[in-house]
Order: sequence, then structure tokens, then C-alpha cells
Amino acid sequence: MPDYSSSLTDALDRPLRDLRISVTDRCNFRCTYCMPKSIFGAGHRFLGNDQLLSFEEIERLARVFAGYGVRKIRLTGGEPLVRRELEMLVEMLASLPGIEDISLTTNGSLLTLDKAKALKRAGLGRITISLDALDDATFMAINDVDFPVSRVLQSIEYGVDAGLSVKINMVVKRGGNEHSILPMARFFHGTGHVLRFIEYMDVGNSNGWRHDEVLPAADVASRINAELPIEPIDANYAGEVARRWRYIDGGGELGIITSVTQPFCRSCTRSRLSAQGTLYTCLFATQGHDFRRLLREGASDEHLARYIASIWGRRADRYSELRSEHALPMPKVEMSYIGG
Repeated sequence: MPDYSSSLTDALDRPLRDLRISVTDRCNFRCTYCMPKSIFGAGHRFLGNDQLLSFEEIERLARVFAGYGVRKIRLTGGEPLVRRELEMLVEMLASLPGIEDISLTTNGSLLTLDKAKALKRAGLGRITISLDALDDATFMAINDVDFPVSRVLQSIEYGVDAGLSVKINMVVKRGGNEHSILPMARFFHGTGHVLRFIEYMDVGNSNGWRHDEVLPAADVASRINAELPIEPIDANYAGEVARRWRYIDGGGELGIITSVTQPFCRSCTRSRLSAQGTLYTCLFATQGHDFRRLLREGASDEHLARYIASIWGRRADRYSELRSEHALPMPKVEMSYIGG
């Protein structure tokens, strides 16, 4: 393995620190803002097993990325727990020199206590569980497969019982689930779990995104503050995605992800690897870079490293900033391929 003496920075002087790895394009939910049934219906063709990167291929690429300064890995999907024996991949990644943090984003539907414990033993430290409402009518209308809230809440407890740090993500859509903001805040207040509200984003081409359906982060904070007073606090680290707030009464903290109204492109340190081995340097990317072909054609680690360096060195992505300045109707890769 080559010795990379310095970390990579892109054209805007942003380092490479985080790698998000999608392990599957499949999901058992059909959330209206991500994989609507009108596009991902019964006839939709997902990737075949031979088209997915193997665990060994993922581990090899992650090793090269770690050599360039990547310290955090997040496993995503689709729904990552659809991928069998995911704990094996976690164990492989946890053994890589330089990797300090491995986390997982999931809808929670397949997280049993045994699976949570297996993931923890393998080296998973944190888990983020998506939950967009506390009432079944709203939540089922969003996931569109009649999956109940109670089973997601149970998965949160499984994560806690297994010793994992647990966060909860709520995508907020004006006119859809904004009435759930305060019930969610009340429910998780004082539990020790960080609840994060996410502005509805124009990821991919399938969700029919409209700007007037975005509820600005300032409105979210204002609604919560009116009942449960909050105050802003400093970020945990440079490049943190969520803006942090804490309850003044000591009831813990929450986060708000503001990629539409207050873009954070200038501090973005994340790169994304799709389930089929395509590297994207932005969540809103229009094109990627094929690493699966290189891997299967026998490219050396040095070749892979040079390719990563050439891609990141040219990176000048700032889609969310540009979206704020102009209308940007352009094709983008679907979230189900590269995760959130």
C-alpha cells in the first residue's frame, strides 16, 4: 500500500475526510421524497448482485481513501440492512488503519436486537434512524408501505440496548409532515437522542421537489423555541452538517440540516461511493467516476490512489450555494443510489 504523505484538498481547499458508502440500491420503503412508487414500482429493475461492489472491493477502496485522510465512514443505501451480513463489512472496515468512526443510516425496519448487537461487536459506533412523524397516518403516507411508527421506535431501543449511539433524522416537508415537528421534539426531549430536522431537498429527479415545499430551518427552530426554548451551540467539528441547538432546560440537543436555505458547501468534506462503485463528489452530482471497472480490470492501489487524487483535486462542487443563487433544473443521481 502506498504511503500518502499528505491529505487531499480540492479546488476550494476542502479536505477529504468522510466517505459515504451505499451498499445497495434496494429499499423496502417507498418514501415519497426518495423512492416513490410511481418510479420505483413493481417493474423497477434494481442492480443485480454481480453489479454491486463486493465487501472485498469496498474494503479495498476504503483502505485507499483512508490513506488520503478519510477518517469517517457512513454506510447507506437504499436501505443498507437489506444487504445480507452487513456486520462482516463493518468488521472489515473497522480494521483499516486511520478509520476512526463507522456509522449507519437506516429506516430501522430490519434492525433487530441481534442485528444491532452484531453490528456493535463488528465495530459500528453510531446509527441514524429515519423517522418522519410519530402518528401512523402521516408516517405510513410517507413510507407508503404501511410500516408503523411503533416498530421504528422499537428499533431505536434495540440500538440503545446494543450500546450504539443513536440519532433520529426527520425530513420536513411543508404541507406534508410539518405538524409533526413539535410532537417529535417533545417525544425525544430528555431522552439523550439527538433529533435532526432536515430541509426537504431536491435530491435526484423522482420526488417532484418544489421550493415552496421547503420549510426553512429558521421556521423549524422558531416553532420549537416557542414551546421548548433552545439556543445555538458550536459545531462538534469543522464540516459538521447539522447546525446544533440545545434545550435551555437541559433536555439535550437537536440539529437542523439547512442545505437549501443556508448551504454549507464551503465546508463539505464528503465523498460518496454508490452501490455499483461509482464515486460522486456531491450529493447533487450529475455524473460520477467508475471505480468498479478499474477494480475488476486489475488496477493497482497506486492507480486507484492517483485517480482519487485527480478527481478530488479538481472538485469545485457547490450545488446548494448555486441553487440559492439561480434556478438549477439539471439531472442528478438518485438518492437511492448514493444515500443521503
